[in-house]
Order: sequence, then C-alpha cells, then structure tokens
Amino acid sequence: MSESPSFLKFVLAIDQGTSSTKTIIFDNEGNAVAKGHVDLHTNYFDNGLVEQDAEDIYENVIDSVSVCLIDFKNKGHDVNDIASCGISNQRETFVLWDKSGVALTPAVVWACKRSTGICKKLIEKGQNDFINTRTGLIIDPYFSATKLLWLLENDVSLKEKVEKGEVYFGTIDCWLLFKMTNGKSYKTDYTNAHRTLLFNIHTLSWDQEILKLWGLEKLNLPEVCPSSSEFGVWNWELIANEYSKFRIPNSPLPIHAMIGDSHAAAFGEGCFEAGTAKVTLGTGSSIMMNTGSKPVNSKHGMLSTICWSTENRVDFALEGAIVSCGSTIEWLKNSLNLFEDVTETEKMATEIPDNAGVYLIPSFSGLGAPHWQMNRKASIEGMTFGTTKNHIVRAALESIPYQIKDVVTAMENDMNTPLKFISVNGGLTKNQFVLQFLVDLLGIELKKQQNPDVSALGAAYLSGLQSGIYDNIEQLKKLNQSKTQKILPNHSNEIVKIGYEGWKTKIQSIQI
Repeated sequence: MSESPSFLKFVLAIDQGTSSTKTIIFDNEGNAVAKGHVDLHTNYFDNGLVEQDAEDIYENVIDSVSVCLIDFKNKGHDVNDIASCGISNQRETFVLWDKSGVALTPAVVWACKRSTGICKKLIEKGQNDFINTRTGLIIDPYFSATKLLWLLENDVSLKEKVEKGEVYFGTIDCWLLFKMTNGKSYKTDYTNAHRTLLFNIHTLSWDQEILKLWGLEKLNLPEVCPSSSEFGVWNWELIANEYSKFRIPNSPLPIHAMIGDSHAAAFGEGCFEAGTAKVTLGTGSSIMMNTGSKPVNSKHGMLSTICWSTENRVDFALEGAIVSCGSTIEWLKNSLNLFEDVTETEKMATEIPDNAGVYLIPSFSGLGAPHWQMNRKASIEGMTFGTTKNHIVRAALESIPYQIKDVVTAMENDMNTPLKFISVNGGLTKNQFVLQFLVDLLGIELKKQQNPDVSALGAAYLSGLQSGIYDNIEQLKKLNQSKTQKILPNHSNEIVKIGYEGWKTKIQSIQI
C-alpha cells in the first residue's frame, strides 16, 4: 500500500454503467461529497444486437468527471486533495481497438444476443463442460468471448487484423484506462477478465488452451491485476477543456482500483466474508454471495466468479445473473405507455390486493440464472377481461423478487447453508413495494446502504485501501455499519408465498 500525505482525504470513483456514468468523490469516512451524472446512449436493434459508441463512452466519462469536479470545487474543496481514482464498470461489454487507441468496432454491450447461434454450436461440440471447469462460467451470449467470435466470423478484415496481432481487446475498464493514460497502461482486474470467458478462475490468468481452441492466440490481452492495485496515472490535462473554469491539479491522479460494477457493489455493501451476499436491482440484476478463498462449483445453475481482490487476498463468489429487472419496467413505460414515470408503479401495484393470477415472465433477452433459458421469449400469463394495467404493472414488479428468490434458493443449496445476510442496492430499491415484497418473500433481514451508489463506493474503498485513505477492511466494516438501514420481513405475509408458488408453476410449465 502506498503512503499518502495526511491532507489527501478524498477518492474519486467513476461508475461507468450501461445507461449513464456517475462520478462521485468520497471522503475518508466513506461519505459522498460531490457528484456528477451524465446519461449514455445505447443502440438497441431488432435483431438482438446491442451496441454503444466506444468513443462516446469515454467522452461520457470525461463529461461526468468534469461535472463532479465542478461540484467538488463549488463546495469549497481542493482537487489536489484527491488521492486516487477507482473505476467500476458495466461488465462483459467490450471494445476492440488498434495500437493508437482507435476503436475498430462499436462497444458490444453485455445484453447483446448476437452470439446465440455460436453458443449453440460450441455447446453441440461438447465444449461447455470444459469451459465451465476452467472458468466457472458457461457458454452463453452473456459473456464477451462468444460475441467476439461472432464479430470475427462476420468481419473478415477484423479477423485478419487479429491474426496479425494488431487488435487490442478490453472490457470497458481497460478501454477507459488505455484512453486515460494515452496508451501507457493496458490492464484490467480479475473480475472483469473473468467475465470474458477467456480467464482461468483457478490459475488467475488468461487460459491459453481456450484461446487456442477459439483461434484467439494472437489477440492482444491486457495484464490482469487484483482489483485494488496500481493501474496507472491519469493525466488531468485530458479534461482541461471541460475543467477550464478551475485550476488543474498539480500532479496526475493515480488509478488504484478497477472492478466490475456488481463486484464493486458487493465490496461496497460489505460482503467481506463467506455467506454474505448482495442484490443489485438495476437494468438487470446481479445476486452475488461471497464463498471465501476458494471457488465453489455450482450444481444449481449458479456461476462461480471472483468477488473482489486486493494485492494479498482474493475472495470468490457464486453469482446469479438476472437479465431483465429495471429494463422490464422501462419497457412497460416506453413501449406500452402504462405510466409516465416509474415512480407511479408503486402506487399502481398497491391499488390492487394481489396479482389475480397474472404473471409477467420477463425473458426479453432470455431467462437467466438459475434457469439459463436464453432462447425463451417474454410472456404475460393468466390474463382475463378483468385484468387491468395495474395487474400487469404489479406482475412486472413481482417478477423481480421472484427471480431473486430463485437465485437465492439455488445459492443456499450450493453452499448447504442459509445466507448470513443479504444487502440490496440499485435504483429499484426506491420502490417500496418491490423492496417489501422481496423482504417478505426471502424471509430474512435485508440491509440497505444509506448511500445508494454502492458500486462507486466499492471502487472508492478499493482505491482508498491502495492509496492509504482507508486503513484496512476492518475499518470499512465499521464505516458500513454506521450507514446501514435494516429491513425486517413480515413473516405472516401469505400473498408472497402463494404468488411464488404460482410463479414456479409458470416457469416450469411454459415451453421455450
């Protein structure tokens, strides 16, 4: 851990997500003191392709950081007191670029389904067990490498560049680092590398046999480091134009953490030991449970992944990825026009006593863990002439806790033990109907951070550990305890139990 002068009290965290970039500056008590938020455009195509402009992502980050720094300065702080930077990012999304840092393709987003056919072929060749043994994951369009193979199959010139060793591959953290350091740093962390389907979870290195199997030996891959490491330095002059109102800091800013957003949320929520878990309620959902110092091989549809890491410690996790949560609610708003603002959904759901047998199966991009039915289409089941838009909205909201319950049950079966605690975060936790329904359905105490931006907080914590703003994990535990709200279940709520039994029947009975 590097030494830090006593006046350096702040950490800058960049949380680059699918729909926006948030930049938050945290103090040495874990409090957010300044924020910047800028929306990011995503292109959704009818054929299942989902893309973003790679340069737009970088510019979006610069804009977000600039807004945050202006807020920070306006509140009377000195930017020279910022010790380091941490980055959390949307996972599985990747970019291909050349040596000069020019993107060769759009950023292929995690939700993109272009590689469904390729995955089917690879599975038919009997490769799934081999990949699962090496990576802890499964062959699925969700992960980066299968979409990379699609690009190479459909672009001859790109494939030729790869074979000549001219193509650089990286997840969004790596792309941003490369741009922020003018190409001097080409690195990623264990969590992001792992989600590519090319990283060996046991050796913590790029798997050469997988690369050879898929013809990717000549692809340039970044150096892989623990999440809390010295990744490089960011020359502040790169944002001079946006930040021209104020004096640029005296020295470059060290980048001391990079981590996938769901993993960052687990760290920010305090999942520091085996049996602790978090649920992120965003566009999709990630349920992640810390399994300790060794990966656990799931027999119930979970993924083995790397939870987080420092230079002297690596914690693993089980994860259940839910594809559609907040995106389901956005679909009701934007495509069906059932309401004008998502805040209306809570009232709509509570205006009826129950779902009246109506279920929304939100498999718009397939059904994720623990079912992994990625060719399944979304459906609304159980409607009658008495069904109203309130029933449809409530069914959509209920589908979120139901999917989480599926995953939590599978995790407990894999670990052969109940969870110690589970924390919730993400934009949908503002919806009290969803939150209380989830609490009652799981039947265990939930914890919710007062700070809703836990991915950014996790990145800040990891960066601050490296730069000396935070002493150790024990200090972080104490900081979290002082900022956590406890939510207790209503064990007498029979509606959630009856509703979940109906959900399981619908999931099992509908054919793909």
